[in-house]
This record gives sequence, structure tokens and C-alpha cells, in this order.
Amino acid sequence: MSRRKNPKKRIILADPIYNSVMASMLINKILTNGKKTLAQKIFYESIKKARETIKADPLEILEKAITNATPVVELKSRRVGGATYQVPIEIKKERGTSIALTFLIKSARKRPGKNMISKLGNEIIDAYNNTGNSVKKKEELHKQAETNKAFANFK
Repeated sequence: MSRRKNPKKRIILADPIYNSVMASMLINKILTNGKKTLAQKIFYESIKKARETIKADPLEILEKAITNATPVVELKSRRVGGATYQVPIEIKKERGTSIALTFLIKSARKRPGKNMISKLGNEIIDAYNNTGNSVKKKEELHKQAETNKAFANFK
């Protein structure tokens, strides 16, 4: 990592169907082995499944699911005098969104089931309803930050 200057922010283009940057970010997180068309198919089919279940606007479903899975604090390891402390740090909105998307995708991949479309659709539905593994992971992160609140002065 360069110590001289901060890297330039990459501009993420909105996806072609919903014209949403958030959807495009999720598609890029799903992406494996450079197969973007497959990632798009997985995303659009899972959003269609979520829309049929919840009967609401698909972008609204996605926004609320991501908001419910977005953490406010993060733990960073700091080495002070030979000991390593987990220091809770408040995070910016973009970083929180990125972490929430990662939580959603990892939780969907861990779900039992046959195909990624149904697993991701169910995870989005669960995150929308404030249940599911991605929301549990966020709450777990918040509990750990609360536990390590004593080390907040090591920022």
C-alpha cells in the first residue's frame, strides 16, 4: 500500500436494468472468475424472486436489505507495546455498504441449497426482514465492538 498519496476512487457505473449503483456493486461482489454476465443473471433472478415474495419495488427491497446489514463500527487490530488490541472504529458510509454487501454474499454462499439464485434471493429477503446470517454477523460485530470499547483510546 502506497504511503505517499491516497488512491483515486473508482467510479462504479450503474447497472443497465435498474440504473442503480448499489445493484452494480452487488453484481461486482457476486462476480467470480470474471463471468459478469453470470453474476448479473444470478442477481436479477434473485431480485425477481425477492420481489415476488415481498411484493415491493426491487430497488427498495435491496436498499432496505443492505441498510439492515450495514455495520456502524468496525474492529481494527492495533499493536501497542507488544500486545494486540481490537480497537472499535466508526466507519464511513461507503465502507459500511461494502461490508454489508460482503456479509450478504458470504452468507448466501454458506446457505444450504442447490443454486446461488435461490440462496441469494432468500438472504436478501431475510436481510429485508431484519433476520438472516448477514444481519446476525452485523450484530455480532457490534457486540464485539461494545466488548472492546475500553480500547477505543488506542485509535
